[in-house]
Amino acid sequence: MDIVVVLFCLILTGPTTLLVTAVSTGAPAKSDSFTPQDNYLLDCGATNQTTLPDKRVFLSDQNSTKFLSYSGRDIQVSVPSADVPLPIYRSAKVFVSDATYSFHMARPGWHWVRLHFYPVNNNEFNLQHSKFTVTLDTLVLLHEFSINDAKWFVKEYLVNVTTERFSLKFSPVKGSSAFINAIEVVSAPDILIADSGSALFPVAQQSGLSKYSYETVYRLNCGGPVISSQNDTLGRTWGSDGSFLKPGLAAKNVSVAPNIVSYPDGGSPLIAPPSVYASAIEMENANVTTPNFNVTWNLDIDSSFTYLVRLHFCDIVSKSLNDLYFNVYIGGKMAISGLDLSTETGGLAMAYYKDFIVNTSMVSPPLTVQVGPMNENTGMKNAILNGLEVLKINNSVNSLDGEFGVDGKTASNPTRGTVAAVGFAMMFGAFVGLGAMAVKWRKRPQDWRKRNSFSSWLLPLHAGDSSFMSSKTSLGSRKSNFYSSTTGLGRYFSFAELQEATKNWDPNAVIGVGGFGNVYIGEIDDGTQVAVKRGNPQSEQGINEFQTEIQMLSKLRHRHLVSLIGYCDENSEMILVYEFMSNGPLRDHLYGKNLPSLSWKQRLEICIGAARGLHYLHTGAAQGIIHRDVKTTNILLDDNFIAKMADFGLSKDAPTTEQTHVSTAVKGSFGYLDPEYFRKQQLTDKSDVYSFGVVLLEVLCARPALNPALPREQVNLAEWAMQWKRKGLLDKIIDPILAGVINPESMKKFAEAAEKCLAEYGVDRPTMGDVLWNLEYALQLQEASSQGKAEDENKVFAAAASPATVTPAPAAASTSDNRPISSPEESKNPAEVQVIDEHSGTAMFAQFAALNGR
Repeated sequence: MDIVVVLFCLILTGPTTLLVTAVSTGAPAKSDSFTPQDNYLLDCGATNQTTLPDKRVFLSDQNSTKFLSYSGRDIQVSVPSADVPLPIYRSAKVFVSDATYSFHMARPGWHWVRLHFYPVNNNEFNLQHSKFTVTLDTLVLLHEFSINDAKWFVKEYLVNVTTERFSLKFSPVKGSSAFINAIEVVSAPDILIADSGSALFPVAQQSGLSKYSYETVYRLNCGGPVISSQNDTLGRTWGSDGSFLKPGLAAKNVSVAPNIVSYPDGGSPLIAPPSVYASAIEMENANVTTPNFNVTWNLDIDSSFTYLVRLHFCDIVSKSLNDLYFNVYIGGKMAISGLDLSTETGGLAMAYYKDFIVNTSMVSPPLTVQVGPMNENTGMKNAILNGLEVLKINNSVNSLDGEFGVDGKTASNPTRGTVAAVGFAMMFGAFVGLGAMAVKWRKRPQDWRKRNSFSSWLLPLHAGDSSFMSSKTSLGSRKSNFYSSTTGLGRYFSFAELQEATKNWDPNAVIGVGGFGNVYIGEIDDGTQVAVKRGNPQSEQGINEFQTEIQMLSKLRHRHLVSLIGYCDENSEMILVYEFMSNGPLRDHLYGKNLPSLSWKQRLEICIGAARGLHYLHTGAAQGIIHRDVKTTNILLDDNFIAKMADFGLSKDAPTTEQTHVSTAVKGSFGYLDPEYFRKQQLTDKSDVYSFGVVLLEVLCARPALNPALPREQVNLAEWAMQWKRKGLLDKIIDPILAGVINPESMKKFAEAAEKCLAEYGVDRPTMGDVLWNLEYALQLQEASSQGKAEDENKVFAAAASPATVTPAPAAASTSDNRPISSPEESKNPAEVQVIDEHSGTAMFAQFAALNGR
């Protein structure tokens, strides 16, 4: 039976360089065999030692306890039989508090860590729902991990051990338990991971691969059967690749006797056994003169991590040397052009492998590996692959599962996800290379730079729009020109115009900074102020977000969404121009900037405006859109304090009617992240609803969503506020400025809306339409209360004063709750303020009609 390696991981962006090729052979092997100096095999929970078919002996639980530090109740569970391939899965050790296995290391260097899991059925514990974290001293292996299935599986890691003492800690989540069936901590040969390599782009020598830790995600024997641990040189299992071939009809299996395979100088069966190289996938006979197709493997991965992809080759199909040339692609990118195995190895049937470091945030999932023929008339038209391994690399917080390190720290820039640690150490030389390349880049012919500019990735969005193409070719001076309204891109600005508008990109004009680059305030035409977002060409993530934002804003128009005015794609520049929001982000008006406080009515109106924008995103477009980064810094306020949603760089199309969710790497901002999305990596519009619930609490309490400087129980606003809400004492932690001003019923309705948004499971959360209704009702309650108080005060005032001497106060001097007026809207009589129900048929029809622009 094939071993299933299950992967539960998070988020986020990797290094700038897409592919790095590592040295493909290690130092010459002195022996084809390897005897591990450290070899700890524990059958946790078993009453007797266990001998596997490969002759390895696992210690019983009684003999394993000498490695265990655990003060809780001693719990072993077992079953006499189960649908599992090995006896080590029939028993387990269960922990109800922290437990640590410690091992003395005889030698430093690479070690396998294999954790075997099977939720043994028993009366006391439902191990399928156990939730726990597994860590080494400085490395997270599993974070709040839960089985949620009745299958067995193994998690395999490759760790470079540098200390004499090696500890493996199991930490159950409060109220849950942890368990483990069997543990392996075994020395691995040093040649498994080469320390240095070279980047494909930009060309630069890299080093430091041995500093990282790895998790096996896939290990496939292409074109051959499953290879069990007893037939592998290092106790590994190689699965069949058949289920990953898409389409399978493009490929066929080929094999030879394993004893035919040989290894070149420096090669070793320790990298992969002969049986891996003795079988291969080759191109199927398409019965055409010149076959021109690729054999493709589709691999599901978490695109928030970086991976080492190892490809194994052995030419077992050629009849003569230099007759087989083919291309290799990873993630749709050329990895090897014209691979000639006989030249690389010096013969036929010679083992060869190649490593690539792949930043999967730059690749659309699933990860594809492809082999295909060269177009030139050289040799036979064929392509092969013998073996395929995919290893996950730890991220910048030293975790192989999620954003949190052993010490609880998160990545340095959580708003844009984790940048894999491998990027900084390995890609340093790449950035040095970029400096030299930048000089050459400027000297290249103008047409080359143009092909790689902003418009090169805008064009596919409108490839079928003839009006777009025709207007593009007749721009002339381009000043004040507009594209067709159907493109949604708006006005074309020359670089000189925007340079003048921003006073030559004056640093004092910077009003925002992000992964894409800077945002400047500028003036165009007759003094109209605009926000100018200038892309940084060195930021691959920024380019991705630019592309997403242009895709979204080119098809969206709404009063409560920031509008795209135009763009510039001159040469290598990528610049977007937006309407300027003079009052900046909502957060600045709540805390931290010493700005005048917002009244409760203003806060309600701002929340209603943002809710209308999100409701439109979710329901107003042909296919709904999930914002994915809802927070108070992305709610901007114009001159009249009208709220508009901004920053669509992380947005995603909502699932179709046939789908329940979008499977994607977790991205967003800590403190606002939907916990269900965080756990399952399944995005829905209810993820935005959760984030909006945090925004509501931020508005009410005037404090950040996360504040590590506070006592531990107060750090997370959502958790802390909901504790007070359940006690019925939420009014004790609201913004002190609002105390005594808020109508109790208005605050109650507002708090109920926030609580519903923060439900643990998305299915229990309201839609944004429902949230909008509740907020509008809270506003009506506040206005009715304020109007009633004003009328009562006027009656008392009129009865006590002489009509001949009374001079009414100016109506616009203050609000009915005696707060300073910050918006002309607030000076209106409540009866004059039109409340629009945006989920009515009339309002929604108007929104659809406005999709072509305004």
